[in-house]
Amino acid sequence: MTSPALVAFDLDDTLAPSKGPIDPRISGLLRELLRSVDVAIISGGNEPQFRTQVIAQLADADAAALARLHLLPTCGTRYLRHDGADFAPVYAHDLSDDEKASALTALREEAERLGLWETDPWGDILEDRGSQITFSALGQRAPREAKHAWDPSGSKRAALRDAVAARLPGLEVRSGGSTSIDITRAGIDKAFGMRQLSAHTGIPLDAMLFYGDRLDEGGNDYPVLAIGVPSIAVEGWEDTATRLEALLPTLTSRV
Repeated sequence: MTSPALVAFDLDDTLAPSKGPIDPRISGLLRELLRSVDVAIISGGNEPQFRTQVIAQLADADAAALARLHLLPTCGTRYLRHDGADFAPVYAHDLSDDEKASALTALREEAERLGLWETDPWGDILEDRGSQITFSALGQRAPREAKHAWDPSGSKRAALRDAVAARLPGLEVRSGGSTSIDITRAGIDKAFGMRQLSAHTGIPLDAMLFYGDRLDEGGNDYPVLAIGVPSIAVEGWEDTATRLEALLPTLTSRV
């Protein structure tokens, strides 16, 4: 690829520490990137997380730049664009009340059966994100070091995912981050979100460039790579920042 028309990113551990705001170094690079191309962020995080982690850190960006920023929370089950005043939904594929109840019950019961339900977590283990139900084994506010140490082989997540998926044949059940399981409508993952992004912007998938920390097969960023989006694996937001600093001088402005 000579110069992408759109650069897309995972959020946690790619643009920001898990659940934390993007660093000023990243926010500066995103502002610079938005002067040349469209930018998208797609993550399993919910809309409030996007507003805290990203939008609040870009509050002083001009409206023209923000109009080129595409936000896809909960793996693309929601899509937000700036309307001149704020980021507003383009679409939202929310789960029904019955789907949510079934997902929450299956996650708790199977986690308890497998010995994966923590009795003293850092915050809530289960979260209703509207269009996604998320299980976080150590709690939503668990420190990064504890999360990375919990399941380095991925075997715990795989066992829980398989057990829950067997009970929810009409829903999509997949491993999320290092301690999480995400449940959405069937067929909805980051590949779905990227295809929706392409349809709404008219930018072909092969004219995009994606950065993510979980591009390994089975990782929650892998579906983006699998549908043909040129992708770069990173190890934390600092690595992403360094790579962006190298990319920016090579870009041909599409604005």
